[in-house]
Amino acid sequence: MCGIVGYTGPEQAAPILLDGLAKLEYRGYDSAGLAVRDGESPAQVVKAKGRLKVLTEKTDGGASLRGTCGIGHTRWATHGEPSENNAHPHISDDGNVTGVHNGIIENYQELKDKLVRKGYTFYSSTDTEVAIKLIDYYYKKYEGTPVDAINHAMVRIRGSYALAVMFQAYPGEIYVARKDSPMILGVEDGASFIASDVPAILKYTRNVYYIGNMEMARVRKGEITFYNLDGEEVQKEKKHIDWDAEAAEKGGYEHFMMKEIHEQPKAVADTLNSVLKDGSIDLSEVGLTDADIEKISQIYIVACGSAYHVGMAAQYVLEDLARIPVRVELASEFRYRRPILDKNALAIIVSQSGETADSLAALREAKEHGVRTLGIVNVVGSSIAREADNVFYTLAGPEISVATTKAYSTQLIATYTLAIQFAKVRGEITGEQYTCYIKELQTIPDKIRKILEDKERIQWFAAKQANAKDIFFIGRGIDYAICLEGSLKMKEISYIHSEAYAAGELKHGTISLIEDGTLVIGVLTQPDLYEKTVSNMVECKSRGAYLMGLTTYGNYNMEDTADFVTYIPKTDPHFATSLAVIPLQLMGYYVSVAKGLDVDKPRNLAKSVTVE
Repeated sequence: MCGIVGYTGPEQAAPILLDGLAKLEYRGYDSAGLAVRDGESPAQVVKAKGRLKVLTEKTDGGASLRGTCGIGHTRWATHGEPSENNAHPHISDDGNVTGVHNGIIENYQELKDKLVRKGYTFYSSTDTEVAIKLIDYYYKKYEGTPVDAINHAMVRIRGSYALAVMFQAYPGEIYVARKDSPMILGVEDGASFIASDVPAILKYTRNVYYIGNMEMARVRKGEITFYNLDGEEVQKEKKHIDWDAEAAEKGGYEHFMMKEIHEQPKAVADTLNSVLKDGSIDLSEVGLTDADIEKISQIYIVACGSAYHVGMAAQYVLEDLARIPVRVELASEFRYRRPILDKNALAIIVSQSGETADSLAALREAKEHGVRTLGIVNVVGSSIAREADNVFYTLAGPEISVATTKAYSTQLIATYTLAIQFAKVRGEITGEQYTCYIKELQTIPDKIRKILEDKERIQWFAAKQANAKDIFFIGRGIDYAICLEGSLKMKEISYIHSEAYAAGELKHGTISLIEDGTLVIGVLTQPDLYEKTVSNMVECKSRGAYLMGLTTYGNYNMEDTADFVTYIPKTDPHFATSLAVIPLQLMGYYVSVAKGLDVDKPRNLAKSVTVE
């Protein structure tokens, strides 16, 4: 994650660029750099290792760099160690092209080898230098325009990128391109601005354009022209932003939901690390001792919505690992059936906000019966956090989109750690197993990142489902719990009727709903149940269903059954929910986008339900 800024206009560029980078330093602080042009003169490039203040001091606050057109960058190192050499901007061998980049170019070594054969030399170990010199190569080879050159490069680059590039023969102009990495453009009073995030240009303009995926733009003083991948002009509607906290916090993403989906690896890692000490789980901050755990005879998990689905998945994990009875309850129903509660039980109340009315009422009901309560909540000082006997804080950070993603994932990781610790304390797993489970949990953030890297395939498939009327999710065991959450994501933001069914129940009535073309999504992450679920999918196909399969790498025979298959990395089957839910979140999101709906604020829904 790096930060990009750009400016062309009547004012001196460097101070404006430094000011913008200061707003983006949260995106990276390994190094920073500026490239500024004064008229037709070559770009002056200044770079510095370390925080932005080093660059600021080096350029005397920008005063030492004269020119009204420039680009800037603050780096979070991916390819190549933090150093002045690896800092952006990067330049072509003869200074013809100067550019900055945010993202990761997956095939940079292949492209680098090609460019070396063409006579290019390299001074850094970054993937960005490869991109800049590739653009220079195509610019000279085809003797075309900057748009032509960038177009040819985009087709050959695999990975993610936001690029801002200046060409020697085009003074006062900046060219940008985007694939997956954020980028916005602004105009005001004869000046144009480029940034990875809104705050960087907030003080200069309220008039912005959002560049689409796989699009380019030519940025001149007070004028921006957009192009598609074929080099054809694209018309964009200028957006006027009323700058509030919400608008400024999107981080360059079109919607909070997509931003929060991408924040899941960090949120999961942060939550896990909050209870890990020296390779072991430490629940002292939660307030649960080994002696407390030994006394617990039963667990009730009480929640609403997605948090309830967390409970459904946790039930399988807790019972299988810790061999302790678990009952999952809908908070809205819990107290109305006069539950018979064991005073030696533990009631786990799961709520992102900690204010959900039904969940709070359930907590109070449990306490009235003398049952110990544990809140799994994301908001410090919330009602559930205050009233529960013990609290496990998830570290998801603020979640703004109504459809929960990262809060759900952190709640899952919290329950996994509870299950593993309960299993160890109760003597149900060995020390070796305990260590292995923890190590596997530590791999989950990177595995989520890997899934997100392949989101374009899901986007393509989801766009084809925008006109669907009914979608069914089927799975067995933990896969059924995953289906419940996938179905909810679909219905709450796309407004498509969807249902989740335990796959073995299809023949008990549900299969009568299958018609020609009905989308059925099968989730198959549990090896012991794989063949049975495949059989259920085949039954649906024979009734005309269109099948999507979600399974782990290696189960490639799924392509013989399903019309579309998406794969997730292998993990311990107990933890598969954390990975399998990601494609289903993306499915719901992309279907909603394809339908032109308000993803973050779906109709009739609120973030926190504080009334019954």
